[in-house]
Amino acid sequence: MPVISPKEVQSSYDVVIVGSGAGGGQTAYTLTMEGLKVLVMEAGRMFDPIRETAMFHPPSVAPLRGVKTPDKQYGFHDCSIESGWDIPGEPYINASKEDKRQFAWWRQRMMGGRTNHWGRVSLRNGPYDFEMGSRMSAGPDWPISYDDLAPYFDKAEMVAGIFGDSEGLENSPDSSPGVLLPPPKMRAGELYAKKKTAGMGIPFVPIHRAVLTKTQDADRIPAKIHPGNKKAQKLLADNMRRRAKCYFATDCHRGCSIGAAYDSTTVHLTPALNSGNLDILPNAMAREVTVDKNGKATGVTYIDKVDGSEHHAKGRIVVLAASSQESVRLLLNSKSNLFPEGLGNSTGLVGKYITDSVSSSFSAQIPAFENMPIHNEDGVVGQQTYMPWWMCKEQLAGKLDFPGGYKLLMVSGRKMPNLNAGRGYDRYNDDEEILYGRRLKEEARRYYGSFQGIGAQGFMAPNDDCYSELDPEVKDKWGIPVLRFHWKFSDDELKQVAHQQEMMAAILSEMGGRFSRSPETKNPIKAVKHGGRIIHEVGGAIMGDDAKKSVTDQWCRLWDVPNVVVADGAPFPNTADKNPTLTIMALAWRAADRIVEDLKRGDA
Repeated sequence: MPVISPKEVQSSYDVVIVGSGAGGGQTAYTLTMEGLKVLVMEAGRMFDPIRETAMFHPPSVAPLRGVKTPDKQYGFHDCSIESGWDIPGEPYINASKEDKRQFAWWRQRMMGGRTNHWGRVSLRNGPYDFEMGSRMSAGPDWPISYDDLAPYFDKAEMVAGIFGDSEGLENSPDSSPGVLLPPPKMRAGELYAKKKTAGMGIPFVPIHRAVLTKTQDADRIPAKIHPGNKKAQKLLADNMRRRAKCYFATDCHRGCSIGAAYDSTTVHLTPALNSGNLDILPNAMAREVTVDKNGKATGVTYIDKVDGSEHHAKGRIVVLAASSQESVRLLLNSKSNLFPEGLGNSTGLVGKYITDSVSSSFSAQIPAFENMPIHNEDGVVGQQTYMPWWMCKEQLAGKLDFPGGYKLLMVSGRKMPNLNAGRGYDRYNDDEEILYGRRLKEEARRYYGSFQGIGAQGFMAPNDDCYSELDPEVKDKWGIPVLRFHWKFSDDELKQVAHQQEMMAAILSEMGGRFSRSPETKNPIKAVKHGGRIIHEVGGAIMGDDAKKSVTDQWCRLWDVPNVVVADGAPFPNTADKNPTLTIMALAWRAADRIVEDLKRGDA
């Protein structure tokens, strides 16, 4: 069962999955290891991380020196194809013209989805994150607890390969012993920041990230993941042995040709294909989920992007894992006599309650980092430390004016210099001399690596002003109605951003930082980043324990059509102060286990 074209699609599958990223890849892996026949539909083309990743290219050999272009919106070397905020022929609409009422929607049209383009930060939602309604009166509680997902977090981490440490922190859960890989050593700037934040009571610890700092234990892990399943154990062990540990060479956003950094194609889809139980159908733009006269899903109608023809793939169960808002769009477009407002939308809640990481940033020039001697800056390129939320007790006691917390991200180290190494420091010079020649070179060396930024990403509760719906007029180039977004930050988010700005400035001040501007504590709307810009958007098909107040149940199944499972971020009732990808994988694995049980019992 290989990569196929529409004419090679089987007459029926046990499960049809729309999307090949974290949720779709994880679901396909879990199901195929249990012997189910699965079709994965991907709206983009096939992508081979080994052959197509420009991992070691310097900017000098890239077109236009690697700068961003309309079709490479994070630069030439970014691991994205037919992807971005704006894709030709695939528009979306914002209902408001106001700046911070705009939602920015990133789409990734390629095999592996968004798992090709991300920093690989992989944090578990904590116990409090599942009960923010009862704990802080901030939206609904999840219908599951942390304990329900903890074993799936362990399994997802062992398969993906995630480094980190156990710190015993409140609401930033530890993994089980032997699950995590060792974190890389902190770099000079990170050690300095750790020393300075210690006196402020702020933890500064290794982050958890899906990058192999050592080769995976292919002799031990497969038996723990798949007890009693010798075929699955061998497939996983073989795939683990194909992956190399990190070279500490280039940014993970480039992709990883050696398999050290997690992506769905490398980790999930390859062993699933090797099982013989998976077909992958690229260039398949899903249009609607079809249902029979009894309201049971029968499969997915899709457009072949190669020639524009329409086809149908039949399955006993349909899994939507196209990314939260793409799955919402598919549900809303799946209209029939039984479901005139869209599939699963009997309550009118499909598309409602979108959330994203609440984010702002601040930076300073650090004199202590000037003229730092040349030294080995080994470590994973990018994020390897962070400051998890440290004020849970104060918040519960009512000492803060916003619910939920935020994490602080600080990347230290000096990347390969570029033309910008000679810019940005003139405002810190004591004189107004125009620099050139030898003095310019001396100052560039002095200041290079001395600018330090901190980024914050925080909790967001659902609100009535953040939702998506079908635009009544605009369609994409295949004639499929597009989404129209509504977005507005509440006072809680803006109060959180003011606190972010204050704390980031305080930390940088403790490090001796010099500032070019003041933190936006009085006018946080200026500092908050647009909805969607962090690419952490979730919600739109939120889960719950009441069919009248949610779209999916605790197993991510539509209340209205239980043989449709939503396995991406759409079921999230909120955005925690953690990146959502690992929680998506854990939820997808749990949902897939339930699919296996249902099919064995004949309930699907």
